[in-house]
Amino acid sequence: EPMPFVPSDKTDLESRCEDILTMQATGLMTRLRHIGCKNAVIGLSGGLDSTLALIVTVHAFDMLSLDRKGILAVTMPCFGTSSRTKSNAVIVAEQLGAEVRVIDISKSVRQHFDDIGHAHDDYSVAFENAQARERTQVLLDIANKVNGLDVGTEDLSEFVDGWCTFNGDHISNYDVNLGLTKTQVRANVRYIAQTTDNAVLAAALWDVLDCPVTPELLPIHDDQIEQKSEDAVGSYSLQDFFTYNIFICGFAPSKTFRLAKLTYGGQYTDAELLRWLRSYCRRYFSQQFKRSCLMDGPAVEAFTVSPRTGFLIPSDAEAALFLSDLEKLEAEM
Repeated sequence: EPMPFVPSDKTDLESRCEDILTMQATGLMTRLRHIGCKNAVIGLSGGLDSTLALIVTVHAFDMLSLDRKGILAVTMPCFGTSSRTKSNAVIVAEQLGAEVRVIDISKSVRQHFDDIGHAHDDYSVAFENAQARERTQVLLDIANKVNGLDVGTEDLSEFVDGWCTFNGDHISNYDVNLGLTKTQVRANVRYIAQTTDNAVLAAALWDVLDCPVTPELLPIHDDQIEQKSEDAVGSYSLQDFFTYNIFICGFAPSKTFRLAKLTYGGQYTDAELLRWLRSYCRRYFSQQFKRSCLMDGPAVEAFTVSPRTGFLIPSDAEAALFLSDLEKLEAEM
């Protein structure tokens, strides 16, 4: 199966989506009830992950018979935010009955650049990460202010490849997407879009699904989404395929390559598959330090990268054995 985490049968898929939503919402409901919390704060970008996190939070609040106005959806536009994603974020939050707050963080980030001596036109990693960390500070401080829980949105695929900012979107009080791959997140949002009776909400969800996955951290032109995550880390469908075969099935990278070649047919060349598999292996080991301090979240699959579910890898572990396996394979081709 090209997407092993997502059933190809329609009936199985619908049942699985319902199960996953229930697991996520039950996990969050249990945490809220355990700490006596009646408010939640979510950073809403207009992307897939935060959209699903809001839907899950709404389910949890309904299960607790809490007022949805206790959910504060905060959208924080900055240099790379498009009007399309911002509009989708606001529409989804309003249609789900959450309170919406728009906080433009560009002024705060520019002040931070001045404080640390970073040029405003230097678009290096510091330029990107400063925005992600500013957003996290805003969310955590608002959560303190309203006596609420900052609900995280980062998914399993992004934790696997380390596509998150340490102490930025990497951190929250409780992450409802911790145990879901990107392909699962997409399937769940599509399921809600297909089954909701709210036409306005459905239209916004379909547009969220149509948008490329993007952190929106680099400046844009003509209000168009330019920064695309899959350009940097590869197709999430392919990444989730690697995760399933290497870390759930226990196959070697070389066998995973052969399976990917059979599964995806002519969609990728051998060189492309090797490039993304090599990148995946390198990132998997080099980004472990981000996973060593993950927050709590529901383990939907039998596999997560949280140390709390027994995933223990030293942060300085080497990728040498994995890469050597691929080098031998390449030499034989």
